[in-house]
Amino acid sequence: MSLTDSPAEPHDHSLCIEDALEQARLICEQRKVRLTAIREQVLGLIWQSHKPIGAYDLLEQLAKTHHAAKPPTIYRALEFLQDNGLIHKIESQNAFLGCAHVGGHHHGQFLICTACGTAQEIDEKVVSSALENASQAQGFKIQSFVIEIKGLCTTCQDL
Repeated sequence: MSLTDSPAEPHDHSLCIEDALEQARLICEQRKVRLTAIREQVLGLIWQSHKPIGAYDLLEQLAKTHHAAKPPTIYRALEFLQDNGLIHKIESQNAFLGCAHVGGHHHGQFLICTACGTAQEIDEKVVSSALENASQAQGFKIQSFVIEIKGLCTTCQDL
C-alpha cells in the first residue's frame, strides 16, 4: 500500500510507515532541516494507522521509549512536521494525519469515515482552484484552508 492508496482496507502499515519516513528524510535533506530521531518517531507513530491521532495519544506512545517526553516535545515535533508538509492537522478532531502528497504546497482535503474513523487525503486541484478563484474575486487572499468531508468509507458502507 502506498501513501495515496485507500486506507479503507485493513493492511500492514509497515510499508506506509517506511514510505513516509523515506520521503520525509529526502525532503528534510533537500530543505537542509533536521529530521531528529524524535521527529522521525512521531511521524512513524502517526503513520501506524490511517486514523487521525491526538497529541496526547502520541505522547503516551512516545513515552514508552522516551520516558522524559513531555507535551512540549510532541508539540515541537508536530509543528516541525506540519511546517515541512509531512503531516496535516484534522481541525475537527484536533488530531494529526500523515500527508499523502508530500513535497508540494497544497490545501488539505480529507474524507473522514464517521463509522470507523479512518481518514484519507485527497488533492483535487479543481476544488482548490475554485475556492482560490472565488476568494480572489472577493479580494480575499487565502492563507490556508482545510476541507473535511464526513461520510462512510467503502468498508463501512458494506456493513
